[in-house]
Amino acid sequence: MVVLGRIVTEIQIPEGITSVKVDRFSITVKAKSGELTRDFAHTKIEMTKVDDKIILTAYYPRKKDKALLNTVRSHINNMFDGLLKGYEYKMKIVFSHFPIRVSVDKKTKLVKIENLYGGRKPRFANILGKVNVKVDGEDVIVSGIDKEDVGQTCANIQELTRQRGKRRQSPKTFMDGIFVFQRGFKPEH
Repeated sequence: MVVLGRIVTEIQIPEGITSVKVDRFSITVKAKSGELTRDFAHTKIEMTKVDDKIILTAYYPRKKDKALLNTVRSHINNMFDGLLKGYEYKMKIVFSHFPIRVSVDKKTKLVKIENLYGGRKPRFANILGKVNVKVDGEDVIVSGIDKEDVGQTCANIQELTRQRGKRRQSPKTFMDGIFVFQRGFKPEH
């Protein structure tokens, strides 16, 4: 909705969200599964909470500001979805000759990848935030309430197994690695 030099967008707060705290440029959302906080000060999009709605306002918007308004709205909806449903990405361990061993150290928040291309040195990927990583046979299951932390943890794992050097020149021969094959919400139990 365009109102005299500003664009206003409303977001309905879904059922199941226990509290929403909105400062001018930041938002904190709580539900029974946890709490997420996000700062949008760099966007200059103002947020206010009225009853059960969040109102986003961009003053004197240009084309980029209009796009940012929709981006902020999507990030807030992702926060709601993460708290209500949770995110789960599944990765497949693929190897042809040397079996890749993957283990998770929850204390140090690292994923350890061993024997990639027959290498002797283990490789370590960081687990971000409150993300759970579980190895189930040839699948690595990454789940959590923050979509960005879940996605970045998967990217950290996949980047460690990326082909480099002469293996990169012949990708049909060397297809070993750990790859994302399914993304979505956590299944209902």
